[in-house]
Amino acid sequence: MDGVILGVAYGEADLREFLRRAGLPDADDMDLEASPLIEWRGGGPDVW
Repeated sequence: MDGVILGVAYGEADLREFLRRAGLPDADDMDLEASPLIEWRGGGPDVW
């Protein structure tokens, strides 16, 4: 959030948990590939 790394997600469930902890109420339904809130490095939502 705001350029701060919140942690490392090792799967989709980890990422959704980070989003929930950040206060996003719709984290379970969020389109992870299209969200401007997520910066993918070295892959995308299908590459872990």
